[in-house]
This record gives sequence, C-alpha cells and structure tokens, in this order.
Amino acid sequence: MTNSNVTALRDFLRTAFLTTLVAAFIVAIPTPRAPSSSLVRAQSQADQSSVQPGSIELEQFLFVQAPEHDNGKGGIVLIWLPQPLLKLCLGKTYTQCANIDYCIRTTNRESSQCKNIGVDLARISPYPPSTRPRRMMSLTLMYLTPTTFEPLQTFYKGAPKASLERISMSARIKARIKFTRKPDDDDFQLEEVLAVPPF
Repeated sequence: MTNSNVTALRDFLRTAFLTTLVAAFIVAIPTPRAPSSSLVRAQSQADQSSVQPGSIELEQFLFVQAPEHDNGKGGIVLIWLPQPLLKLCLGKTYTQCANIDYCIRTTNRESSQCKNIGVDLARISPYPPSTRPRRMMSLTLMYLTPTTFEPLQTFYKGAPKASLERISMSARIKARIKFTRKPDDDDFQLEEVLAVPPF
C-alpha cells in the first residue's frame, strides 16, 4: 500500500470517527420543551402520556368545572388546588378562587384585586415552600372524542349544573396525573381518570 493510500485511509477513518462522535453528541442534547398551555386538546390518553424529564405520576383529586366563558366551545375544566386553598375555595367560582390564590401568593396584598375577596388575608399565611402544587392550577379539556376519558365525560354530562359552576366536593374526580415541578412554575397533565362520584 502506497503512502498516499495510507494517508487517504487515515483521513477517511478520522473523518468517520469525528462524524460518529458529533452525531452521538447531537442525539444526547435534550430538546427544549414547548411552553405548556392550560388549554389541552385531549384526543387520546396516549397523546397525554409522553415522558417529560423531572415529571412524576401522582394520584390526586381534581375539581370539575364548566368553563365560565366558553363562548359555546364547551370543554371541561379540571382544577388542582393547594391544600391550604381548599377550604377557602369551596362554594366559590373559578375566578373567585383564582383571586384568593393570587392574593395569598402576592407580596402586595393591598392591591385592588385583593379587596372584597371574601377572606381575611391578615389571618392567612403564605403557602409553605413544600406545597404541591405551588398555586391553583387548571387545564381545560377540549375536543374530546367520545371515548377519551369516558367516565369523566359521563359524569360531566350528568352532574347538576350548580356543582359545575362553583367548586364543590361533589364535583371531584380521582385522577392519575403527571406533575412537573419547574423552577418558575408547576405543570400537570391528566393521564387517567381513576374514579368519579359517588366515591
């Protein structure tokens, strides 16, 4: 084998090695997760079950609500409340509960949004750091096919309208969710409906 052939072979092997190394490095780089939305297009349970880094699966009770302003689009709202907020929000609308939650967490409890919210903020401590979730969270299931989360859809259609307008213990489901804690916020997705009322 001539020197030029040896040089060509060495150059080829070096190039192949570097190409393989670069490809392996690119595959190992995690891709950023798209910003999550509170509006979920729930076509199938399989669509909801993608694995996300830092996520854990939990069983939680979620409150079922009708959208306050659905503009005829329908949808089912699921609310997950921090435990300290639960007793303050029973009997309240989604918006009233969201205002209470905001006013507990804000550093400016004197803001106009925190006036006349129906609770004495002076007697309410901020949520402990370990609270899960760190704030009131919700998602809206839209465009559900008839078999997607079927027990939830059946319950929703048969539930008294009043129980879907205000947060009520009689309008809860037990669900398996995927919870993700991020530095700036929390996020959750519905994975499976485990039980609907009556429990």
